[in-house]
Amino acid sequence: MTLNEFVKSKRNNAKLTQPQLAEKAGVGLRFLRDLEQGKPTLRLDKVNQVLQLFGHQLGPIKINPND
Repeated sequence: MTLNEFVKSKRNNAKLTQPQLAEKAGVGLRFLRDLEQGKPTLRLDKVNQVLQLFGHQLGPIKINPND
């Protein structure tokens, strides 16, 4: 599942509209729309503001676990 699919799924499960989630997360509606549409460049701090409402956050993930 991609990040944008994850956020949209969590928002829908919480029965929130985009404007409602943006307000609760303290981000702009435009940012949330960009996030849900999979825009490749977004501010990490704002992404984490949204994810924090669902008990998650982004962080570094090892690409090659054998390194």
